[in-house]
Amino acid sequence: MLWWEVLVQQTINGLTRGAVFALIALGYTMVYGIIELINFAHGDVFMLGLFISLSWFALLGVTKTLVGWQLVTILPLVFALTMLTTAALNVAIDRMAYRPLRRSTRLAPLITAIGVSFMLENVALLWKGPAPIAYPDVFPSVDILREWFGVDSAIFITTKDLLVVGATIPLMVGLNYFVTRTRWGKAMRATAQDRETAQAMGIDVERTILLTFFVGGALAGAAGLIQGMYYNIGMWWMGYQAGLRAFTAAVLGGIGNMPGAALGGLFIGFLSAWSDQYISARWTNALVFAILILVLVFRPQGLMGERSADKV
Repeated sequence: MLWWEVLVQQTINGLTRGAVFALIALGYTMVYGIIELINFAHGDVFMLGLFISLSWFALLGVTKTLVGWQLVTILPLVFALTMLTTAALNVAIDRMAYRPLRRSTRLAPLITAIGVSFMLENVALLWKGPAPIAYPDVFPSVDILREWFGVDSAIFITTKDLLVVGATIPLMVGLNYFVTRTRWGKAMRATAQDRETAQAMGIDVERTILLTFFVGGALAGAAGLIQGMYYNIGMWWMGYQAGLRAFTAAVLGGIGNMPGAALGGLFIGFLSAWSDQYISARWTNALVFAILILVLVFRPQGLMGERSADKV
């Protein structure tokens, strides 16, 4: 491959990775914006989203590539079921683990989030075992340039790449519309800005927090399903690495800032793909976390965040 072909290919790979990181990062930033909690268990909800979607496919008897009417009916159904399941799981985590600590010190829910993360990982370990699991190739993979346009190119753009982009962009656009245009979204923004004042104005803060966890869990489930269909493999520990990269993306964009989280996810995706190619895969995590440290040191509010006024 020529140098520019390698660059284009890795940029495409970075786009697909970054889209998944962006969906996970949105869950991080939404929860932090509302209750100022870094929910370290969120990455494991993403991991369980992959396992849960696999179970839904199995219950529906899907073991091979979907075609025709099955593709346009079963796949959206599994998307909806997976998102509802992980959304309910995320709400249950908040109700049982975080809500009792709502008025405690900030350290208590943070430690609890780490504990919940370990619990979810062990649930997945007991459920699926320590070995990587094979995810059925349910979505047709077609080399678009060669099979659709007859172009003999070293660059591979497949229908799975289009699936990732085609699934994540509507979810992000829908989330932006929900937060900026709907009554519930306005309640979420008001609660994030000042919880006490929002409650005094008649907003049900606890219901708003519940809704935030519901939406964040649904996005994590969608990301897990997309990850499974794209890579056709899943591991019980995959939520740890993906969660840390998504958290880095959220901090990079500005924790609590949803457009920033989405852009941060795409940036981390591009960076990781380019690092794997031009430096070494073993140094990718070090590079990602070095960026996290630099952002926290020199611009802790993130690239798109606003510095909050100090409370006296």
